[in-house]
Amino acid sequence: MKVSKMPSVCPACESQLSVQRLYCNSCGTAVEGDFSVPVFLQLTLEEQAFVMRFLQASGSLKEMAGHLGYSYPKVRNMLDEVIGKVQLMEQQMRKGKDEH
Repeated sequence: MKVSKMPSVCPACESQLSVQRLYCNSCGTAVEGDFSVPVFLQLTLEEQAFVMRFLQASGSLKEMAGHLGYSYPKVRNMLDEVIGKVQLMEQQMRKGKDEH
């Protein structure tokens, strides 16, 4: 079964999407509101997998490099790219909250 990534950007205008409803499949309870999509879920599936591997390696870039078969500098650059993307998303989220 193919895993689909939850969209976080509107396909029509490319604005940030929000979650309006959460539903419990077990008891049928629904919670409605305006919830922001967590930063982690806004990352690509590849970036999410990288972050999960990083956490499982206890933050060891050396272990990550060995696991992925990449050089240490390449893994460091990959991490820096994800960090930069997360920082940018957080800045945009703060800016959006300030405007509302």
